[in-house]
Amino acid sequence: MLFQRFRFVVGVLVALAALWLMSEGLTTVYQESTGGDAASGIVLAGVFQVVMGLMIVGAYIWALWAESRVRTVMENIFSIPELLKKLAFTLGLLCIYRIGFHVPLAGLDQSAMQDWGSNSSNPLAQALAQASMLTGGSFQRSSLFGLGIMPYISASIIFQLLVTVVPALEKLRKEGPAGQKKIQEYTRYATVALCIIQAVFWMMTMRSQSLLYPAYRNSTLVFLMGVVGLTGGTIFLMWLGEQIDEYGIGNGISLIIMAGIVVRLPQAVGKLYAMTDASLLSLLRIAFVILSFVFVVAGSILITQGQRRIPVQQAKQVRGRRMTAGGRHFVPLRINHGGVMPIIFASSLMIFPNMLFSWIGRSWPNSGFAQVMHDAFQMQSYTYTLCYIGMIFFFAFFWTTVQFRPKEMADQLRDHGSFIPGLRPGRRTAEYLEKVMGRITYCGAAFLAAIAVIPMVIATMAKIPYDISSFLGGTGLLILVSVALDLVQRIEANLVMRNYDGFLGGSSRIKGAYA
Repeated sequence: MLFQRFRFVVGVLVALAALWLMSEGLTTVYQESTGGDAASGIVLAGVFQVVMGLMIVGAYIWALWAESRVRTVMENIFSIPELLKKLAFTLGLLCIYRIGFHVPLAGLDQSAMQDWGSNSSNPLAQALAQASMLTGGSFQRSSLFGLGIMPYISASIIFQLLVTVVPALEKLRKEGPAGQKKIQEYTRYATVALCIIQAVFWMMTMRSQSLLYPAYRNSTLVFLMGVVGLTGGTIFLMWLGEQIDEYGIGNGISLIIMAGIVVRLPQAVGKLYAMTDASLLSLLRIAFVILSFVFVVAGSILITQGQRRIPVQQAKQVRGRRMTAGGRHFVPLRINHGGVMPIIFASSLMIFPNMLFSWIGRSWPNSGFAQVMHDAFQMQSYTYTLCYIGMIFFFAFFWTTVQFRPKEMADQLRDHGSFIPGLRPGRRTAEYLEKVMGRITYCGAAFLAAIAVIPMVIATMAKIPYDISSFLGGTGLLILVSVALDLVQRIEANLVMRNYDGFLGGSSRIKGAYA
């Protein structure tokens, strides 16, 4: 019954969208055909709108009415009240996040803020535009959630690195859930400190750039309200993420980041549609962008789920009076062990050269070297791209070295009576694991570099704005793919646990999702 209501509501929305597209397209074709001097490009644009409307209706019928796997999975989801409540709870909190995104800070001139953020010649505005990719554009709107969830992510990364070098934190990590809870508490405190520091610098920047209303530029109260508001917004987002973890489905923090990225997609689609003119070239450009998006997403899924499986043999064990035969299993090593972290580190550090040489150029206007270096480190330039790729490789190996511990893994295999065939337990096994991980990390780093460079290459060659081509690769796409795969796997686990077929039917297993 619930599924039928859901299908009816979606059907109404799809019908309205399809009718609007088809009516616009048919009107365009009719006006051009009866005008006498019909332009082929405008007629093709109208036909393209009609085809898009038909495709939307066909996709809806196939997904929710035909005997397809999507319909079966949706019916299974709606037949599990507990899973449906978790999904509804998660969507409700994400809606609250989007509502808070539109709550502005006191005393800020929103129109001046958007004009300043759209200034492509300002290095600081460019840096904040890249950072806003992970905050849903909140910096340019100067909203209550302007800092987003990134201070919490930064604090988590800091403690992940400190655990490997600080003996006290490493001891807490080995204590199990109690130690992890204590580290999580320290992470929250560090998040508050980072929020205050970033909020102070952000309010100082807005005051120096004259982004406050004239009556409030020298007001200490407005300054403190902005710091408290930005800090409280991030803490509230952190609480929302924890509530999703406990009562919803999926990783709450990752879903909030994903929501901030997804909301930019309609804007990018709108800009891409606005670029369509009366020419066949513009339609081919749109088709190229769509096909590139599908191809890059498929490649991202493949490399994200890719593993190198190391065969492990279980030794025979004596239990009581019986001897159990040793089994054979695998140790999965992910090809992209660092995930999206190398791109985040590299893109964050590549912001500073442009800002540095821009500051030097303003301080010494006659310095030709500063101008040359400023032009060399502009985004999409050759020097910038080479340095970007080199830093991605460096941070991929750095993150793998910090997180992957072959000696500890070899000791665990030895303690459990397991060994890799042909290798002695202990040092030889650790050396082999380290060697294999180094090789596959090289492949993963090459993939990350390709994904990071694709948006810049397409933006330069196809003359497409970067905020549109950024969905064809980079940090945002990898986060979308990783979080979507994690959400699908969690839903799959709930379906399989209740003896329902998962997304892949009878197999009920997503390849690469299980060890």
